[in-house]
Amino acid sequence: MLFEFRAYSSLLLPFVVPGLVLAAHLAVRAARTSTLADGLLGLLLLLNVLPVAQWMLGFAGWYDSHDAYSTFMFYMPWQPWLAWGPVFYLYFRSLTNQEFSLRRHWWHLLPWLLYVAAHLGAALHDVLWQQGIQGMKLPYHFGTKGVAVAALESLDLIPSVLGYVSMLGYGIATLRRYRRYRRYLDDHFSDTTRLRFLGLRDLLLAALLALVVWVGFETLDAAIGPLGYTDSWYAYLANGVLIYYLSIVGIQANYAATVPLRFEDEAGAVTDAQPTPVQEALLFEKAENVSPESASAPPKIRREVAAQPAESFATEITFEARPAALAPELLPWRDKLLHLMEVEQPWLEPELTLAELAHRLRTNTSLLSHVINTGCGQNFNDFVNRYRVAEAERKLQDARFGHYSLVGIALECGFNSKSTFNRVFKKLTGRTPGEVARPKS
Repeated sequence: MLFEFRAYSSLLLPFVVPGLVLAAHLAVRAARTSTLADGLLGLLLLLNVLPVAQWMLGFAGWYDSHDAYSTFMFYMPWQPWLAWGPVFYLYFRSLTNQEFSLRRHWWHLLPWLLYVAAHLGAALHDVLWQQGIQGMKLPYHFGTKGVAVAALESLDLIPSVLGYVSMLGYGIATLRRYRRYRRYLDDHFSDTTRLRFLGLRDLLLAALLALVVWVGFETLDAAIGPLGYTDSWYAYLANGVLIYYLSIVGIQANYAATVPLRFEDEAGAVTDAQPTPVQEALLFEKAENVSPESASAPPKIRREVAAQPAESFATEITFEARPAALAPELLPWRDKLLHLMEVEQPWLEPELTLAELAHRLRTNTSLLSHVINTGCGQNFNDFVNRYRVAEAERKLQDARFGHYSLVGIALECGFNSKSTFNRVFKKLTGRTPGEVARPKS
């Protein structure tokens, strides 16, 4: 196999080969496990590898070999732009909704599929039909390029511009969806650190920045004349670095998404709108016909959960006595929720979710989420963490826990990590855990 090991080709080789191997591995795993996110991540990696591979093989002598290697280079659909934005968008949706399917969304890939089909058609016409069957010599580039692919090359600007616009549009759409996804996490999970996919968000922002730089290169090339191959090589080197970055954050995200996620917020949906009285009645009816008074209902408790024993909380956890926005028939559900939080302390479980809490209350997530948001004035994440922070403050001020490290306190109070503990504590109290005066043990 022809490969000239020059500086410019050899330096790109460590990006191309691992990227292809990992993309193939993900494709095989997706086929075996029917995991759409693995398949789309593999395709996304392949799209990043393609332009780097083109430049690497070009510097390795494939364009100048004037044989089948050169023909391959001319007929391969190297441009990823028409596909990168849609694939990243679909990949994010498959990560955040494990019930997501391409069946109704494949059309996002249609422009790229047409681009690939055009190159395949050119290869069939030029190489198979004219050269193979009719025995005609290809007319361009020393007999390695035919008329059909030459016509496609004359139109290269069209898919390039459409691809840039597509990548920008899908990038913005994904970022907007990501913001709504963050709200979904806060409403359904008490520990959202692993599920925030911050690496993917940062990768998308880096890719959009790279797109701006790339368009700048293209504009400069058109304005002052063709840039040399070596001048553009550094852009492909940077794209090679993105291959490694995508590999790392993508694999991390795929493994983190083992928690059941069902985020699906179609365009135009209003996620934070207040239910109408009719909708509230429907929510109440959907509670599986279980009333708060049935099945070991707790005794009536004060709606002001403030004066707690010292052994329970150091800070007051107070809620409005009769929130005007909450329907009167839902107030008993709020009482039952607050009683459960005080007595059973489910917030000590780091992986507590809205669905698990609803199961304990023998209701559904829609009703419980509405009770927390409207009846307690918080999303689920802040509601649960409020109890954890209160317990952490109590332990920090208790001499019996003076020998505990901050990590130990965090784990004792239901937090999964010190970083999450610090962030949440600062958010809810205005100070870090290290700033709390601790008595000597």
